[in-house]
Amino acid sequence: MDMKKILLFSILAVIGLNGCQLDREPETVLTDTNFWKSETDFRGACNRLYIDLPGFGHDYRSDEIIGTSQNGISSGNRTVPGTSSDWTDPYNRIGVANNIIKKISASSQSEAIKNRWLAEAYFFRAYNYFDLVKKYGDVPLILKAFETTEDPDIKMPRTPREQVIQQCYQDLEFAYQWLPDIDDVSSVTDWGRVSKSAALGMLTRVGLYEGTFAKYHGLTSDYKAHLKKSTDAAEALIKTGKHALNPDFYRMFLSDGEGRQNKENVFVKIYGPNDAGIIVHNNSRTLENAASVTRQTIDQFLYKDGLPRKLSSMAIIPDTSFDDVFANRDPRLGMTIFKLHENAYKGEYIPFTNQHGNGYPIKKGFMLDQWQLNSRETVDKMIIRYAEILLSYAEALYEYNGSITDAQLDMTVNVVRERSGMTVRLTNDFVSSHGLNMLDEIRRERLVEFIDEGLHYDDIIRWKTAEKVLPTDMLGIKYVSTETSADKKTIGGRLTTDGGMFQEKKVYDQADIYVIESGDTRSFNPDRDYYYPIPSYEIGTSDGSLIQNPNW
Repeated sequence: MDMKKILLFSILAVIGLNGCQLDREPETVLTDTNFWKSETDFRGACNRLYIDLPGFGHDYRSDEIIGTSQNGISSGNRTVPGTSSDWTDPYNRIGVANNIIKKISASSQSEAIKNRWLAEAYFFRAYNYFDLVKKYGDVPLILKAFETTEDPDIKMPRTPREQVIQQCYQDLEFAYQWLPDIDDVSSVTDWGRVSKSAALGMLTRVGLYEGTFAKYHGLTSDYKAHLKKSTDAAEALIKTGKHALNPDFYRMFLSDGEGRQNKENVFVKIYGPNDAGIIVHNNSRTLENAASVTRQTIDQFLYKDGLPRKLSSMAIIPDTSFDDVFANRDPRLGMTIFKLHENAYKGEYIPFTNQHGNGYPIKKGFMLDQWQLNSRETVDKMIIRYAEILLSYAEALYEYNGSITDAQLDMTVNVVRERSGMTVRLTNDFVSSHGLNMLDEIRRERLVEFIDEGLHYDDIIRWKTAEKVLPTDMLGIKYVSTETSADKKTIGGRLTTDGGMFQEKKVYDQADIYVIESGDTRSFNPDRDYYYPIPSYEIGTSDGSLIQNPNW
């Protein structure tokens, strides 16, 4: 195994910096009179923020990835929960950050030392508030650690999202000022700690999200001001020269992509041994057992002539074999899903025979040696990578200006394409001459580049396209009798309304496409579902200060 950063978590086990069980309860008063004295103490306290950082997981909320059971968010079949980790977990992490900010600020160390570690707490506070805003919109903006149940702010009402996002910008800008350069956290003991690059990466992400959400959802905030935050941060990160695309798209998601030697890493979560035990995940196991790609996602990959499926003369329609979808295609498709008979999870891949779900089997990030660890995998997770900065920059530029130059496309979309061997350039003339839409093509590039990286649901929410792509049939692979031992009549799955499990040219241009979920079982209410429901416990214990999101 590659060398890992060993985080010093043992201090936290002693002083108990975990948040309270419920987010709106006060932080426990710590008996830590001998703590918060040295920079080592500050570092140890901030380690808690890394333990709690979400890492690997498969996001089933969009039309991109689908699991073995229906997802309530994707299908529109959820109700108001009593409690929810979507609300409590970020607030618990914010409580930890607020406690760190309070205690370090009151210490006798120099301002430079204090600010170095305050920057980490501010970064993670912004990270978690952004998570809350994406899901709930307006949320209580709590900027202090509670020490008594009598504190009136425990029952604070919701703060307008614009104010919360402005606080995120303020926190991230402080973090950028005081965090070290990424090259100064590249050692074995420091790799994985947030850096100036991570702060700029988050500013790029937050500004793009909030700008496009405001634009397409008709918010009163100045959407262009948010987009300017995004482009400014992206330009600053690009100009550092500290980052570059990894030359190998496929191997970047394996152990080869770990560490500072992979210049595409901007912000990562470290897995492996540490003083608190071992932080592990089960990514390769769930790729085998619980996640696959939908046909509608596969169809987003361009052909080698730079055109989509319905316009390209290179497209094979209808499919006569499972592997027809790979013919003349963007090379990333073959790096993202397994081909017929390719060595996969437990031997060669055979459709409908040795995989779950009957969507397209994910190859990207799968490691057999990690799979064999049986859910104790330790490959690190890229949370922000440089390709996201480039493609976010392109999108933010277009959304801000209503146009993008060929030179800007070359430094963003086209360099990302070329990294994987897709040689056709996206240009304004190409878009015009083929009747394409530039914004759609920039968005397409984002989808195919980041499959199973947890970005697509947020994208369809901010673009306001969820109402179009979610309440439809979720389609899987095509049945070809000569390529499987499975009998078409006995393949299990969720039935369509007419009793079939295979699409018969009703919503697609060919037959025998497996229907993973029928559109008749899915819904999306645009007046409700762009926001999560606030848990009923939070509303019930707020003395009326918390108001539920519309139509929940």
